[in-house]
Amino acid sequence: MSDQDSMDFNSGMAAFEAKHFSRAAQLLSPLAESGNDEAQYRLAIMYQNGLGVTRNEELAVKWMRAAAERGNALAQHGLGFMYLEGDCIAADAAQAAHWFRLAADQGLAGAQVTLSMLYAEGRGVPVDPAESRRWAELAGLDG
Repeated sequence: MSDQDSMDFNSGMAAFEAKHFSRAAQLLSPLAESGNDEAQYRLAIMYQNGLGVTRNEELAVKWMRAAAERGNALAQHGLGFMYLEGDCIAADAAQAAHWFRLAADQGLAGAQVTLSMLYAEGRGVPVDPAESRRWAELAGLDG
């Protein structure tokens, strides 16, 4: 990342955190286009929720998937929820489980908890109490 890109990224992240979403979108869009997964994830959130930009389900999925495919655990978790809830994309419990597992394998506790629930309920995966308990324990829950 060039010095200018680094400055734009830091400014874009600061704008996002300060809820200055229009400015964040301006700064983060070129970085997302160049493959920055953190910028892609933040843009996905903005498009998914209409923060500083018009809500756009197609762009929300595009950026969430791009970041998830680059290994961003929060984006993998986010894409899992999109599939689980049918938010911006057709509901698909098996796809949801796939993305939650990728995030859970990286140690993301929220994804581990959700994966535990999916195994307990048999949503997108077979009912498996032992696997449900294992993911709950990894997340730090009392199984």
